[in-house]
Amino acid sequence: MHYSVSAVLLFLLLVGEGAALAQSPSSTVGLSVRRIELVSDDDQPAAEVAVSPGLSTMFLFDSEVSREGLTLEGRERFAMVDAGLTTLRLIPSEKLSAGERLKLTVRFQDGAAPASATFVLVAHPARSEAHVEVYRRKRTVETYQEEVRQARIEAEKCREENERLRAERSAPDGLTGLISTAVLSGRGVDFRNLTEGVTQAPGGAADVIFVYTYRTARRVAVEVTLRYVGDAQPWSAVGAALRSKANEELKVLQVWQSGPVASDSTTQRVVVEAEAASESPKGHFTLKLWDADQRRTVTLGSVTFP
Repeated sequence: MHYSVSAVLLFLLLVGEGAALAQSPSSTVGLSVRRIELVSDDDQPAAEVAVSPGLSTMFLFDSEVSREGLTLEGRERFAMVDAGLTTLRLIPSEKLSAGERLKLTVRFQDGAAPASATFVLVAHPARSEAHVEVYRRKRTVETYQEEVRQARIEAEKCREENERLRAERSAPDGLTGLISTAVLSGRGVDFRNLTEGVTQAPGGAADVIFVYTYRTARRVAVEVTLRYVGDAQPWSAVGAALRSKANEELKVLQVWQSGPVASDSTTQRVVVEAEAASESPKGHFTLKLWDADQRRTVTLGSVTFP
């Protein structure tokens, strides 16, 4: 473990900076169950379902579907298409670009209305809807009760998040703010230089020059210095995901960028801050950054924390 006074002070200042926040997202995407009810109406709009390269999306139907009647646009860009009688599992490959929209149509075997269902798969850089339940018949009371239970859980999460944001907003900036919100909790900031150890996926929106990671009692952060890539448009990160090899996703609290990566700037820094468990996250993580249209990304592998 390495410590750097200048790096620690820089991190403290960055955490206290609030003017350039780009994201304060929820990390619940892919955890809850999505429920879609079909109606006997040809004009029913196609439901949009988020998918992401390397992540599984499972459709569960309450009626048997025809394997032969399955139509998937861009099927060659999926690493897995596993169709059962009442299930369909999809895993997009890296060939699927963020922002792409692909049509999925399934046909039911019994001939009753509606005879088919159409969905639009929307590619996201790092998040997907893990479970999608599709109801063609009238739903049971139990499914509605479960949906209400999940809604209450999500509402409680939102309430806790709002309380945390209000507490942090009322706290002072800088080192005093970190002390007052118990982010440090008597342990200070641990620092690690990963510049030589991380890997960058090809085709990124910017070149990675330096990578540092930090850890406090309750937070972790990744600081990435980016350099402009020739013939590219100015680029700014608005979202980020930190995912382990075991598919554990840390809850990203905010993304800060010093300025757009552009031809008239030498380098720019991006800081991604996330919640940490009581123990430091173990193993290697993948950091993915994306811009507003979710098409241009920067992906780093082998990210570890002190």
